[in-house]
Parts: sequence; C-alpha cells; structure tokens
Amino acid sequence: MTRRSTRRSSVAVRRTVLGLILGIPLVAPPVMAQEAMPENQAAESKEVVVAPTVGEDALVEQPRVLISEVLIEGIEGHPEEERLQISTYDAMRVRPGMRVNREELQNDLNGIQATGWFSDVRIVPQNGPLGVQVVVQVQPFPPLSAVEINGDEENLLSDELIEETFASDYGRTLNLNDLQQRMKALQASVAGLGYSLARVSGPERVSQQGVVTLKLLQGSVSGIEVKFLTQDGDDTDENGNPIRGKTREWVITREVSIQPGDPFNRNQLERDIKRLYTTQLFSDVKVTLRPVPEEPGDVVIVLGIVEQSTGQLSGGLGYSQSQGVFGQVQLQETNLLGRAWNLGTNITYGQYGGLANLNFSDPWIYGDKHRTSFRTSLFLSQQVPQVFQSEENGNIRTAEEYANNGSNFAYEIGNVYNFTAGVAAPDDVNLAQAAYPNRSWFDYEGDTVVLRKTGGSFSFSRPLNGGDPYKDAKWNVVAGMSFAEVRPINFAGDSRSYAVSSKKRSEGNGEVGKDEIICVSYNCADSNTLIGTRFATTYNTLNNPRNPTAGRFFSAGTEQFVGINSNSPTFNRLRASYTQFFPVDWLKLHKGCRQKPGEQADCPQAIGVQIKGGVLMGEAPSYEAFCMGGSNSIRGWYDCDLAVSKAFSELTLEYRFPLISIISGEVFMDAGTDFGTQKDVPGKPGLLLDKDGSGVSVGTGVIVTTPVGPIRLEVATKDFSSDYRFNLGVGWKF
Repeated sequence: MTRRSTRRSSVAVRRTVLGLILGIPLVAPPVMAQEAMPENQAAESKEVVVAPTVGEDALVEQPRVLISEVLIEGIEGHPEEERLQISTYDAMRVRPGMRVNREELQNDLNGIQATGWFSDVRIVPQNGPLGVQVVVQVQPFPPLSAVEINGDEENLLSDELIEETFASDYGRTLNLNDLQQRMKALQASVAGLGYSLARVSGPERVSQQGVVTLKLLQGSVSGIEVKFLTQDGDDTDENGNPIRGKTREWVITREVSIQPGDPFNRNQLERDIKRLYTTQLFSDVKVTLRPVPEEPGDVVIVLGIVEQSTGQLSGGLGYSQSQGVFGQVQLQETNLLGRAWNLGTNITYGQYGGLANLNFSDPWIYGDKHRTSFRTSLFLSQQVPQVFQSEENGNIRTAEEYANNGSNFAYEIGNVYNFTAGVAAPDDVNLAQAAYPNRSWFDYEGDTVVLRKTGGSFSFSRPLNGGDPYKDAKWNVVAGMSFAEVRPINFAGDSRSYAVSSKKRSEGNGEVGKDEIICVSYNCADSNTLIGTRFATTYNTLNNPRNPTAGRFFSAGTEQFVGINSNSPTFNRLRASYTQFFPVDWLKLHKGCRQKPGEQADCPQAIGVQIKGGVLMGEAPSYEAFCMGGSNSIRGWYDCDLAVSKAFSELTLEYRFPLISIISGEVFMDAGTDFGTQKDVPGKPGLLLDKDGSGVSVGTGVIVTTPVGPIRLEVATKDFSSDYRFNLGVGWKF
C-alpha cells in the first residue's frame, strides 16, 4: 500500500550514485502555462537530463536498482486526496521490491501525467535503509471555477452553451482528460451550428483560481469568386479563355448572405446555394473552398455556376367554362439582360374568348435591402363573365337597341325607366312591341354577354424582414394600382350595355318586366373606366408550399376603385382568408406510411381547414360581384352557379392522404352563403337565374401529381342530395 511522505533527501552524495544509474530526477514536460508559479519551481521545471547514449552497433542494458518504497507528495490535505493517490498509484507499474531501470520509471512518469489530474509531475529517488525510495512529486490542478474563450470569434460560443458543456465539472478538480472531452463536445456543438472550420484548442492557461482559458480559432471567408462553367464542368473554352456567363455577377452574389470577413458557416452557405437554385437560372452550382496561404484557416468561396436556358416557348390546349376549348401560346425569358428580369407574353384564344398579356417582373429591385419585388402587366381580354351564366336556369343575354320608333331600349335605374333619346312612359316598351310586331327587341344570334377589357397593373411586394433580405419573413405586404377599360359587347363585337334573362325570351310573348332588364355595365355606359389601388398582406408558416401538412396561411386585402367620370364607378372590395393544416396519421395505405424501424416516414397526411369571405361596398357593377360555386369554391355547384353576391363566406374541411405512388385521396365538405346579398347586385343576375345563394357540398376525389402540378378529379353533391357533379381542377383547392 502506498503511503504519503514529506521527507526529502538533500544529501548530494546519496543521490549521486542513483543519478548515475537512473539519470534521476525525471521531470515531465510542462502541460501548459500556469499563473503565479513559484520562481524556484519554474526554474527547476526547465531542468533537462539527457539519457545515456546508446551505441550504434551494440545495445547496452541499462542498470537496475531495487525499489524499496514508493511515496507520493503534493496532495496532502487535498479535498480529493484519496482519489488522486489511487489514480497516481494505478498509473504506475513500478512496485516496492521490483528492480527497475530509467526507462521503466520514465514510463510511469508518463502514465501519471496521462491521468490528466496534474499540471506538474516529478520522480525523485532517495536512498533508504532497505533500498531506493521513489518519491513522486505531483501538483494537482485546482478545482474548475470558470471557462473563458480567447479569440476574435468568441461570440460564436454563447455563455449558455459553455455553461451547459462544463456544468458537471465546476467545483471539481480539473482533469485534462475530462477537459479534452468537454472541448470536443464544445467543438461538435460549434460544428453543429455550421462553423465546420472552427477549432477549440488549449487550455492556454489555468489560473490558481481554477479559471481555464481556451482558444477558439474560426476560419473566416476571405472572399467570394464566381466562375461560369460549361455543362461538363470546364471553366475555359477550347481556346483556354474563361467561360463568360450571361448572368450579371451581382445577381449571383446578392443571393449569398455570407460575406468576406464573416466566419465560415456551412449551414449558411447551404441556404445561400438553395436560394441560388430557387432563382431557376442555374442548372448546377459547384462550391469549392480555396485556402488562403497568408491567413491559415481562412478560405475563399468559389462558386462554379452552370447556367441553364432561360428562354421558353410553349403551347397547349385546354378547357374552361368561361372560354370553352382554348389554345395557348406562351413566350417567356426569365433572365432578361442577365438581371433575372422576367419578361413574358401569353396569347390564349378559345371558343368563348381570348387573352393577350404582356408581363414583366423583377424579383429583387437592384440595391434594395428589403428584397422588394416589382411586377407589371398589360392585357387585352375578351371573356364571358360567369355572373351572367347558369348551368340549368338559362343565361343572361345581351339586348339589342330598338330605334324604329325614335326611342332607345329602356333600362332601369332606381325603379325609374330612362331613355337615352326622347321621352317615353314606362309602357312605351309594350306599345313599341304592338306597333312593330314583327321586329324583335333581341338579337338571338351571338347574344351572349362578353366583356372586352383593356388595361394593366403594377405592384410592389416586400417581405417584412426588418431589412435582412435573407431572413425567412412570415409576413409579406403588397401595394399596387390597376387600370382597365371595360366594354360590354356581344360575339359580333357590337356594344351591348343591356341584357335580359333568356328564360323570359323563351316564353315567346315579347313582354319584359322592368325587374328583368339588366345594365351590363355601370350606368349602362358603352364602357367603364376602372382605376383602383390595392393593398394586401399575407402571413405564411406552411411547412410545404405544394402539399402542406402543418402551418397556417392568412391573407387580407382591399381594393379601392375611384370614379374619374360619370361612367367610372367608386367602390371597395375587401377579401380575407385563413387556412390551417393539422398533421394526422390515420391511414396506412401508402407504403411511406408503413416505415420500418429507423426509416423516416413519407406520409403527407393532414386535415385542412379554410375560411374565407369578402364584401363589396359602393357602386360596383354587376360583373365585379363575387361568384360562388366551382372547383375552387363550393364544389357541388358549377362555376358561379351558387350565387352572384356583394358579400360571401365559405368554409372548407378537407382530409388529404396518400394512396399509391403519385396518387393521393381527399374527402371534403364545403359550405358557403351569400348573406342574402344577391338582391343588392345591380340587375340581380343571381336572382334572375334562380341561384341558390347558399349551400353545403360533400365529396371525395383523387389527386394525381404531374410535372405541371396536381390534377384533381372530384365528385361532389348539392346539399346532401343525389344531385352531384364531377369536377376537374388543377392544383389543390387551398
């Protein structure tokens, strides 16, 4: 058993023989700088003893001496004396009664030093009555009281992280081995934050008060370079010249949040690369890190950019209730002048209408720190408004002027009949019919109501990111203006400001009541001028923009139209919607929902709830009224077949679940009401066409994921009856 002793021999003669035999004393190299070390001890620690040389041709066996006793000094009265004594003894192979040489004692000294408990270790021999006494002199580390980080990047490590890492060691004797493990954990935490070049080293210093100073070295970004590459990854052409790209370099670098002088962060760089891909301007982005010889640890980020074709010409055929069968041609350039500008034109011509549109957008206005975007468009359209259509109850048709009796067709404003020429009594309509029994008031050929619109719009959109263009902002605001000239016509292109229900004409008696005459346009004018301003905001926390299973989405907006002349209405449109998804795990039909242990589930399954509504205030013309019913409204009714109203509210509950491969299923319920406002729409087209105004729809469907987006095939009922309709929709309802 080892025992303690403070006895030291100072007799030089008694040590001389041992020194010649063993090369004693043995001194371990200093572990680190330590504050307030006694001068004599510091001087002694510098003592160097050279072991005897060994001949090149013969190996000389080192002399051995008999060890009579092993003594440990320097831990007397220490709070953990017994623990340190046992640790020291267990680290030694030399025992009393053994004959040892210098090499074996050196190995024991190294073993004691490797325990990590001591800042200084010495082995001093002393002659005793029974042999040589081995005195192990040790200096334990103090109890750990605090950890300090030295370095310019010490802010990368929060006080909370340091406290959490070393909390279990505070108040206990410092052990270098434990400290190294904590340093590795600290470095792993730093690497987990993305600082993959960071290195935690040390300790640089251990004070007598137990304060440990560590060094944090963090590689920084010295610069960012952009190289354009070919599809094969070459940065030069066949003549050795650098590849010149179309995209302006600032378009690329503005997407990179990490800047020269910043600590290198892998996670941050990965987000930057993802943003570059999101621009859809590049087919590949290759990243390399080039070391900076003059600054060890620093790197230059080299972005190898492979551009993709940004010009697109496409076309196709489709069908919609407003346009019937239509063809479409689209020409688009998404990197105009290398500035990421998007310029496109779209021409659609269908059975019942057409559209020509020229649009331009800038996803990020140059130099704007808020990442503000700009969008503008010009359009010319000719479409059949659904507010005047019905699937089963006839339609609203245009009325032709009658001028043979010197008067024009009568129309109603505020229960008073008016004529654009002459003076007539309310019964002049019937008198005119009696005078000219063979002249029809109505043009039966091509008399569908058509709206020809010419105009444009522009808007600015900004995420509320506090001036940080790389921050994921939940809120977004939009402000803009629109202008349009709206002219009601028939299919022949003739102006038609009046209309009447086709059901009344089918009766064949030629009588039209005053409540059945509709002004298609505001003030029954040949055209209306609509000028409005728009303000809107959105809030988005959805976990997936295409098929979310969790999160919320809120939008609200207002459009204020201002009258500039007698044929320009003044009104306001308010709209809002709220959507929330709740993840569930009910059905296990898809194999991704039956994952094996250790596998990650691939089972996008959720309950979605959406409520939306709107209100019109002011002199809104009938073609600006809200439409209820259709694939994106109450699905048991055809487009705009439930109501034409000045206010509405809709509620949808939907359960979505994967089935097989690219096919998913859904079960839904839609409900909506017009709050009895169909009567407030000018001309009351919804009431003339006997639209229900409110209803409930339940149904089911399958969704096929295609390259152009989800395609919905649905069947839904009206008010829980046997009356149902099939629906074909593109994209999720919400």
